[in-house]
Amino acid sequence: MKISCVKYRKLTLGCILSVFLTTFGAAQEIAILKYQGGGDWYSNPTALPNLIRFCNSTIKTRIAAQPETVETGSPDLFQYPYVHMTGHGNVFFSDADAENLRNYLLSGGFVHIDDNYGMAPFLKKELKKVFPNKELIEIPNTHEIFTIAYKLSGGLPKVHEHDGKRPQALGLFQDDRLLLLFTFESDLGDGWEDTEVHNDPEDVRLKALKMGANIIKYAFEH
Repeated sequence: MKISCVKYRKLTLGCILSVFLTTFGAAQEIAILKYQGGGDWYSNPTALPNLIRFCNSTIKTRIAAQPETVETGSPDLFQYPYVHMTGHGNVFFSDADAENLRNYLLSGGFVHIDDNYGMAPFLKKELKKVFPNKELIEIPNTHEIFTIAYKLSGGLPKVHEHDGKRPQALGLFQDDRLLLLFTFESDLGDGWEDTEVHNDPEDVRLKALKMGANIIKYAFEH
């Protein structure tokens, strides 16, 4: 279900609450973030549809079969309880983008950024525009996001090797709530894609999908 608030940069609290209440009361929708900078925000096209099917069949969500696309600075961002961001290269947030993203996150939204390899240095710089006083911190394996639907005692699964580094789940927090998750050196989205795209073993793909289900469930319930 699509909702349109007044198309102004600044949204009222009442409008934000209306969007979230209506979104949760109807069929759930999630979105891919279309950002500026020239990075391939559209990569892994089969990833989210496959994750949606997995979540709808296993943790009983009611997510629309195809994700929407939303731009960073759009007021439509507030329609989605979960927004996914990925890519390999440059990321840029204008001041208006950063303000919109900050308001979205502080009003109850959730962003999962999955580094498809190469976006980390650009992203970390741009996140400082969103929250100048916050730092990405590593999320311990004991955090709820690793057990909320499936118990992943080893933490974030490793899907692909790039630089031989361990996978890291990094987050931005407001009090105890995780606002933004950055999955690094993992390539979760590759694990969600159709089997023939990367030919990953089924056990690796299943771990990636379970982690994705945990992230979705956490976003919807927090």
